[in-house]
Amino acid sequence: MKLRGILKRHFLRVGLIAVIVPLLIILAMQYRSLVELERTMPVARREYMRKYLVMVARDTYEFYRAAADQTLNVPPRAFDQYKPRIVQSDIIVDHFKQSRTDAAKRLFVAATTEAEDRYYAIIYFYDPQSNSLENDVDSPEWSAAHAACAPWLAHRMTNTAPESPSLTVHEFDPNNRVIVKPIIDEGSKQVVGVAGMVIDEAYFKNTVLPSAIEQSVQKFFPDEYRDVIVTALDGGERLVMASQPFEGQPYEVGGAFPFLFKDWRLGIRMRRMTEDQWARRAFTFNLSLTLLMTLLLVGGIAMALRAASREMKLSQMKSDFVSNVSHELRTPLASIRVFAEFLRLGRVREPEKIREYGEYIETESRRLTQLINNILDFSRIESGRKTYQLERADVKEVILDALKTFEVQLTQQGFNIILEGPARPLPPAIIDTDAISRAFLNLLDNAVKYSGDSREITVRLAKRDEYITIAVTDHGIGISREERDKIFEKFYRVSTGLVHDVKGSGLGLSIVKHIVDAHRGLLTLNSKPGAGSTFTIYLLAEHIPATEAPPSEKKTTEVPVGV
Repeated sequence: MKLRGILKRHFLRVGLIAVIVPLLIILAMQYRSLVELERTMPVARREYMRKYLVMVARDTYEFYRAAADQTLNVPPRAFDQYKPRIVQSDIIVDHFKQSRTDAAKRLFVAATTEAEDRYYAIIYFYDPQSNSLENDVDSPEWSAAHAACAPWLAHRMTNTAPESPSLTVHEFDPNNRVIVKPIIDEGSKQVVGVAGMVIDEAYFKNTVLPSAIEQSVQKFFPDEYRDVIVTALDGGERLVMASQPFEGQPYEVGGAFPFLFKDWRLGIRMRRMTEDQWARRAFTFNLSLTLLMTLLLVGGIAMALRAASREMKLSQMKSDFVSNVSHELRTPLASIRVFAEFLRLGRVREPEKIREYGEYIETESRRLTQLINNILDFSRIESGRKTYQLERADVKEVILDALKTFEVQLTQQGFNIILEGPARPLPPAIIDTDAISRAFLNLLDNAVKYSGDSREITVRLAKRDEYITIAVTDHGIGISREERDKIFEKFYRVSTGLVHDVKGSGLGLSIVKHIVDAHRGLLTLNSKPGAGSTFTIYLLAEHIPATEAPPSEKKTTEVPVGV
């Protein structure tokens, strides 16, 4: 039971701890995950970029392989298998004319010829202008073509069949890269000649490579393809191609070409930041988002717990209200019944006693009337049906009439009321006289309940600027700073001092505030624990328009004097 009571009193704190501790654990785990992600993300991203480069290099390889297979597929009958010389040049010319590719700077064939019982290699270049073959030994491509064909022509000279005839690439001369294909006789399976092509480097840089990049970059990088920069560097690490302008390092991830331009390096980078910087930004963004979501979640849960706590307190205050009201109704009713029974049975015959009992009955009935009026007013306020009948009235007369109705109760309890007012008459005000009277009586009743041992209450009427003020001052227990705003809430009663010895429903001050607000006035409090309290009602005088709002600098709670 003790633990249950502690949990009930500290519901909000316990609930927050129960939520925050798991959230902190989750946040710590999330932080560790983000740190690990920051460490591994650049590695994964670079591997992904490397995969992209492999695909671009593979696309260039497939392009040149297909072009070479088609262009260099010279029919074997163009070569004389038994006489070591080219005998069908027209077949070769027709083939090159039909299968010529822009990827080749020059096309050629190679064969062997015999002189003085010795074999010699001979190179014939295709000339598209004259549509013929020529032995151009002075051309810069001749040496590269001769060196590329030599291994295959060796088979021709020795009459041996190659194990696996295929396309081969020779890059002895970086300015004249060559692809050659051995021409195999289907019957003898021997090399009868060689066809080759000298690669056009400019075509590779300006057409083949950019096309391979463009076809795949958007597929691999759908959200950031505009920031991807692909570069190519030659053997001397000089930039020979970039997919778009950039500043700084030419690449972050690099790879080699597998078929042609093996001495070149294909690279990739992002325009704005490196992968490490990108990972740091992602880490910062994700961590900020996690913290923000955590704060929002904690705030939402705190608000929900606070609302639940307030509902629990409100439910408790309603229970206390029912208990207090029941007691407040039962006590005066019992007193009235006892005194009435004495009078009915004739047990009291002295005029003084009869008058005394009558005064008690009147006092208790007034208490009942005030309590019932407060409950009815509260019910109307809560349902929005409370209305006020405003009329021109003298505030001093309203206060004096209210004091007369309270006079018997004050006299019985030994209270002395000091009424102070200005020398000049107060201006009239547009008010609901019954409502203002009830508000004043509630303040007066509150002063009586919390005066403690003091038996003096001061009521001051004054004119302050455009307001008529009604101040009720007691010299009782006072109100602490923490509870000054709460006392105007419905069902709320202070939890210190003499409160447990004082009757009440917790509605009086709440009704007073509603009445004052409805009159567009102000209600202020000046209090100090142990030194009493002063509640002041500000009502607009008649010459001030009733629709004018109170000054913004006025507050519902004054700064206590001496605190």
